[in-house]
Amino acid sequence: MPSGDERHRPHGADAWCAAGAALYARALREGRVPARDAAGAPCLVDFGLLHPDLDDMAWLLPSAPSRALLRLLRGVEEDVAHERRREAELTAAVEPLLALARRAAERAAAPPAPGGGRPPGPPALTLLRGLPRISEAVCRAADACAEEVLTVQPGGFHRAWDLGPAPPREQPLLSRGCRLRTLHQHTARHAFPVLARFEGLEGDVEVRTLSEVTAQLVVFDRAVAFVPADRDRALALEVRVPALAGYLAALFDRLWRLATPLFPHPAPQRARGGVTPRQRAIAELLTEGLTDAGIAERLGMNVRTVRVHIAKLAQVLGSTGRTQLGYRIGQSGLLGPGSPCGPHDPGRTR
Repeated sequence: MPSGDERHRPHGADAWCAAGAALYARALREGRVPARDAAGAPCLVDFGLLHPDLDDMAWLLPSAPSRALLRLLRGVEEDVAHERRREAELTAAVEPLLALARRAAERAAAPPAPGGGRPPGPPALTLLRGLPRISEAVCRAADACAEEVLTVQPGGFHRAWDLGPAPPREQPLLSRGCRLRTLHQHTARHAFPVLARFEGLEGDVEVRTLSEVTAQLVVFDRAVAFVPADRDRALALEVRVPALAGYLAALFDRLWRLATPLFPHPAPQRARGGVTPRQRAIAELLTEGLTDAGIAERLGMNVRTVRVHIAKLAQVLGSTGRTQLGYRIGQSGLLGPGSPCGPHDPGRTR
């Protein structure tokens, strides 16, 4: 008969096995467990949740859940640091393309040489100043669009490409067979003008939401992209570099796969343990140490609404203070099924 180690399947710290959850809970209740009992759940020692009793090596002592969580989070921070290094490497790799695009834009802006020749096409990168010029460029790209429009709209409600005071052009695009995909933040799920806007359109329209999205983005046919160049949206960058426009479209695709459908077939947003999906997003940012204002900015909400949700979280988790609330969030397993900082619920699924 195989031993406990052979039957145990490797898994991550965010998805506990039943044997490990039961043994760790027992260790917390009793103060220690025999080392032989951990043969069927070696993950507990691997994750630092159980450690040998130096006075008697036949026993294992439980680590405090909060300490174990901090140790595991350090691993997450290392992964984040690795991704940031990759981001810097990617930026460095694309920089020669940006330099090439700048030179192409300079050549396009130079006076034509004597003798004529083919007129230059649009610049690869164009900085647009002022809402009228931004609107004109966006509308020109929309008129030339033949297949699809991808848009990201953080914060409150905007038109599909509200980079300026341009008239709505979604329906003409849809009427000639283009598709429209839009990403909003979860706050849009409760904004009736958003749904009313899209319900009034006829054609291939889909809308999804995330807790957090990137800065505003519009991509036409994966070939032309528009991004804001300042916080006031008085400046925008028109991107016609194929590599950059393709990269922005690929970034949209990744976010789209992670997002929750809103229109035309909204996915149900179920509360878990009395905590709504929006409150879980706030809880995650609370554990990152963000202020109420920082959370509001990240989630596209106002500060007052954030504080109302924090108060509800505290009530559900039985917390009397912000510091204690962070600890209770970790203990509850709220941020992931089978979390090592809370009790295991075998009936709970992701």
